[in-house]
Amino acid sequence: MRMEGGEEMQGAVGLRCSWDIPAPAGTQAKWVRLNVGGTVFLTTRQTLCREQKSFLCRLCQGEELQSDRDETGAYLIDRDPTYFGPILNFLRHGKLVLDKDMAAEGVLEEAEFYNIGPLIRIIKDRLEEKDYTVTQVPPKHVYRVLQCQEEELTQMVSTMSDGWRFEQLVNIGSSYSYGNEDQSEFLCVVSKELYNSPNGLSSEPSHKAKLLQARGLRM
Repeated sequence: MRMEGGEEMQGAVGLRCSWDIPAPAGTQAKWVRLNVGGTVFLTTRQTLCREQKSFLCRLCQGEELQSDRDETGAYLIDRDPTYFGPILNFLRHGKLVLDKDMAAEGVLEEAEFYNIGPLIRIIKDRLEEKDYTVTQVPPKHVYRVLQCQEEELTQMVSTMSDGWRFEQLVNIGSSYSYGNEDQSEFLCVVSKELYNSPNGLSSEPSHKAKLLQARGLRM
């Protein structure tokens, strides 16, 4: 891609757009002033017409759009100038560059207003990647201790699922005698990994854990 001064720009993966549609004839080197929300921007028709279906291209070509002008002859556009700089720079060199404190959502809103398709797609991809990265955090481990009698161990292990994993079994001695046999009690330590979700981490017991409680296992 070539910039207005003839310099070649190398592509950047995922952030740069290749302009494959030449600017309309007769638009080169013609300067245009834009008054966006009280801030004046100076650029060329060639830059504004990089994306030919955009509002800015239609504006400077006078197609169907009527815009007032200020005392200097600049086109008056009632939009936020804060987000216009990145949009204009994108049209200049095809790369999205945002300051660390600038919200990509604000630039997206303006890109949609100006109907700059390639920029809209780039920002949406970046926002989706950001959301994906936020959700990919290490899981948290939750531990529970189940107390049960010896005769209940098999039942407990067979009904334990939903991501719960056996960790340790501790014999805490005999609790009572049944006939001629002592019934030993055990502490069973289990764990489960919880991942971040849009609703946060859930600590609600699973359905089978509730069944264990209903059958008399003390958690």
